[in-house]
Amino acid sequence: MKKYTVKEYIDILEKNSEIKEVIGCDNILDKEVNYLSYNSKEVIENTMFICKGKSFKLEYLKEAIKAGVFVYISEEKYDVDIPCILVKDIILTLSSLSALYFNYPGENINVIGVGGTKGKSTTTYYIKSILDEYSKAMNKKDTAVISSIDTYDGVENFESHITTPESYDIQRHFFNALNSGMENVVMEVSSQALKYNRVKDIFFDIGIFMNISEDHISDIEHKDFDDYYNSKLKMFKNTKNAIVNMDADLAENTYNVAKRDSKRVYTFSTTKNNTDFYAYNIKKDGFNTIFNVHTPTYDSEFMLTMPGLFNVENAVAAIAATYILNIPKDIVKAGLKIARSSGRMEVFHTKDMKIIILVDYAHNKLSFEKLFSSVKEEYEGRRIVSIFGCPGKKALLRRKDLGTVAGMYSDFVYIVAEDPGAEPVIDISQDIANYVKKYTNNYALIEDRGEAILDAVLKAEKEEKPTIILLTGKGRETRQKYGTEYLPCMSDVEYTEKYLAEYDDRHKS
Repeated sequence: MKKYTVKEYIDILEKNSEIKEVIGCDNILDKEVNYLSYNSKEVIENTMFICKGKSFKLEYLKEAIKAGVFVYISEEKYDVDIPCILVKDIILTLSSLSALYFNYPGENINVIGVGGTKGKSTTTYYIKSILDEYSKAMNKKDTAVISSIDTYDGVENFESHITTPESYDIQRHFFNALNSGMENVVMEVSSQALKYNRVKDIFFDIGIFMNISEDHISDIEHKDFDDYYNSKLKMFKNTKNAIVNMDADLAENTYNVAKRDSKRVYTFSTTKNNTDFYAYNIKKDGFNTIFNVHTPTYDSEFMLTMPGLFNVENAVAAIAATYILNIPKDIVKAGLKIARSSGRMEVFHTKDMKIIILVDYAHNKLSFEKLFSSVKEEYEGRRIVSIFGCPGKKALLRRKDLGTVAGMYSDFVYIVAEDPGAEPVIDISQDIANYVKKYTNNYALIEDRGEAILDAVLKAEKEEKPTIILLTGKGRETRQKYGTEYLPCMSDVEYTEKYLAEYDDRHKS
């Protein structure tokens, strides 16, 4: 990897008007930086260190200096005997320097960003599935992904903690993907990443705006809906080809901003035939969904084998993105037919089909409304049982929204732990229950997810009517956040497979 001198890093910061003062750097301007880091545990000889975070302590910097740091970057001067570069905004600085350190890898790889309140993960994996099919056909490397579910860049492959990581980590993943021979990376773009400039130096060949609905409103996220929505819109400033869902709330305004800020705008819909890409003739065929899509140059039938009528919207967005990348129609069809998003709309059932469990990451108002309304239509005649929770100390409106939707649609509701963090689970659950009980008294507060899933299966076993259990929020995640720690746990899928297998054993003919 190309190495840059301290002066070259300073030049970038001066170009971006990010420097307050340079102290003691005269004798190191021509010195090459071996490593750039913001983690005191990850330092080697001749490291440039970035002091980042509200909880940053002097002891972290001293530890890093002992390990090889020779210059640090910070918003304030610390009492240490090495040169420093003082900056106005450490997050902006981290983005600028990370792009330089990894030599702007995003310029040599197709970057597809997916934003919006609902559908980011599924659309991301639909695009990845199509591009992977194309890569297979062309004997090329598969597609990198950065999502709320997992991250894969050809070198690293791990379960994700957040939707969009720090700018340094994004650039590292781009660098890994590029050097692994990959041509494409698909990533979810969160409102927080946009608001706090984690993607300031990321430029999207394609940027997709799926939809907008009130979410992530709290003291530690977005102060109000306007802040949330306007943060989402910032993606267009770094986008070459924008794709806008014209069925979404505020679609006209979103389109106008995209037209102003992006080089080109494409539109899509599942209800309107005056967009660039639109779906029609949508119907169920068993567990599959069949639909037609009109594009600027062809009209064809597609199939999704992943359930959920609302996923047609995600599929059309994926078709539009891969159309722009000139992926052949037959490859697009093949990719969508086998497309899966781990922990999204995964269906499990007993051998006698009496109990179906649908595992999904749905966790906000829009995703709950679409999930429950779709299930009511697709699984008509079944009891609906829901199992979910809400995170601690953030996205506080979800408690009302999710409790209301679940209460309206469900025959029984289980309220469970879902990354409570520092907030007591019982407090979160009682908040949710206040809204559930406006529509039904059939609910239970059970903190342990596994215990709630087992109880739901055992109760469904005794019912005359068949049951569908909607198990939402965690998918295949194997960690639960309590306090500041992520504690290991069985995933919702593992619990589901275990208890349905036990049911089948009890009902062997």
